Amino acid sequence: MNPETACASSEETLGFQAEVQQLLHLMIHSLYSNREIFLRELISNAADACDKLRFEALHNPALLEGGGEFAIEVDYDKGARTITVRDNGIGMNREEAIAHLGTIAKSGTREFFARLTGDQQKDAHLIGQFGVGFYSSFIVADRVTVRSRRAGERPDQGVEWVSDGGGSFTVRMIERPARGTEIVLHLREGQDELLSGWKLRALIRKYSDHIMQPIRMRKEEWKDGEEKKSDEWETVNQASALWAKPKSEISEEDYKSFYKHVAHDYDDPLAWTHAKVEGRQDYTLLLYLPTHAPFDLWDRKERHGVKLYVRRVFIMDDAEQLLPAYLRFVRGVVDAADLPLNVSREILQESKDIEAIKKGCTAKVLALLSDLSEKEPEKYKTFWKEFGRVLKEGVGEDFANKEKIAKLLRFASTQTDTPDETVSLSDYVARMKPGQEKIYYITAESFNAAKNSPHLEIFRRKGIEVLLLSDRVDEWVVAHLTEFEGKPLVSVAKGGLDLGQLADESEKQEQEKEAQEFSALTEKIAKSLGDKVKSVRITHRLTDSPACLVVEEHEMSTNLARILKSVGHKAPLAKPILEINPKHPVVLRLKEEEAKFDDWAQVLFDQALLAEGGQLDDPATFVKRMNDLLLSMALPAR
Repeated sequence: MNPETACASSEETLGFQAEVQQLLHLMIHSLYSNREIFLRELISNAADACDKLRFEALHNPALLEGGGEFAIEVDYDKGARTITVRDNGIGMNREEAIAHLGTIAKSGTREFFARLTGDQQKDAHLIGQFGVGFYSSFIVADRVTVRSRRAGERPDQGVEWVSDGGGSFTVRMIERPARGTEIVLHLREGQDELLSGWKLRALIRKYSDHIMQPIRMRKEEWKDGEEKKSDEWETVNQASALWAKPKSEISEEDYKSFYKHVAHDYDDPLAWTHAKVEGRQDYTLLLYLPTHAPFDLWDRKERHGVKLYVRRVFIMDDAEQLLPAYLRFVRGVVDAADLPLNVSREILQESKDIEAIKKGCTAKVLALLSDLSEKEPEKYKTFWKEFGRVLKEGVGEDFANKEKIAKLLRFASTQTDTPDETVSLSDYVARMKPGQEKIYYITAESFNAAKNSPHLEIFRRKGIEVLLLSDRVDEWVVAHLTEFEGKPLVSVAKGGLDLGQLADESEKQEQEKEAQEFSALTEKIAKSLGDKVKSVRITHRLTDSPACLVVEEHEMSTNLARILKSVGHKAPLAKPILEINPKHPVVLRLKEEEAKFDDWAQVLFDQALLAEGGQLDDPATFVKRMNDLLLSMALPAR
């Protein structure tokens, strides 16, 4: 019997998932100029398949079927114009072939495609973030044949998958004695350059030299001016764990190449840290910072990052126990010397040894970020733009490292013109006004809302810098980071305004005088507004606006209340305090107003609410009231 005989009756034609069709189209058109990556991706997948079988065989040695040596083979056939990549790893059954090769199961797939622009260069970067993988085959091939059998299943349970990259693929059962997977690429016209042992070897050494499994090719020799293959196989790559080598033996290109393998990323990494740690736990780590955020960064359950090895034996992908959630963007490997080979995710969750490794890995990543921020600020700016909002989560999640994380935070301020221009808390403290005792900030739903808030008026007049916090996570940050280097963080929209030594005695005396002079008016406005406000008082934080809303110092900010409401949470409603500007013409008119006092008081409140970014309960009534007041002020027609 032919070793790979098809059962024709089992053949079935199925349609690709819509997202796969879209990805294939983009792959061919956006990544064609980087076509060489197909071999890197196929070899990387083959290495992963070997790693997975090695791990499963720890619990079930029968899966090895008597062959425990893993290898990847790359071959080519000039006559047939094919390139073949095969491995003896875990393999696939029919259901897995359909699931892995015909659909994309990643969460956030819809959001990923929504971000694509049609610009080939930009889309190439996004596709790289998404993961090129198997579908990169169609960059160079107009037909791809996959033959596979899952380890441990019968020889007649093999599967063959074939597609031309159009809208469908066929699957059928075949007789396949060997476990693992073989991928045959039928090359497109114009790809004959790849049908060369020299070219394929060069690509393997360029992109896959670090792969731990041996990558083998047939030896070649030149006869009569032509390249002839022999039946003897040789190992092309170094086939050793890159992270286990001394740093002096690893080039920058080696580090970058390994990153692309371990992270399945198209771009070079931004930075990395490589260390051998000895102590209570001996382990080696090689951890990378990506240059771009993945499309599903905000899915806290989705982990791509750190592979766990024990004595160079692959144990598991995405070992979330090795780093805290706020560092979920980190990629790389951790190789532990003392863990058992049969360690499971459940064991990891309760292991004190893993906790020690997690603590060490976290410290190394934070040290890398600190070094980057001090020595390569432009790189750190790139990092912050991509991952800053995620790093902010660590302020409330990692008490032990809160001070280190605080030094890494960046915020816009009243001294910056755009949200991308940021300052550190250390920078802020260094340029505080003489006598300034507090770090001032404001939270809002957008940069412009924060920058234009009426609460900033007195601070602008006095030249006091205020941090502008417009990320949703910033409310989480200020709830847990109450001081920095002994300086309390204070919201300019909470409590009474206390500028301490920044306010001179004459200002304080004037404020006390105004409070007495306008006491009757504040009481009258409070009575008019009723239970809409907690109280009404004279403000000293406004110079141009007639009024603003504040809450008590320890109450929930109005911005946080809006955020909670937007995601369906019922937030306890804190009645705001209405502060009025005693120097503003509207307030001065209100002091003399009788006939339409209630309307003016309500408009004053509604305007303050809108300036806060709030929403009116009855916009139509607000418009009508404003129109009536404008008409009452208008001069008679001539």
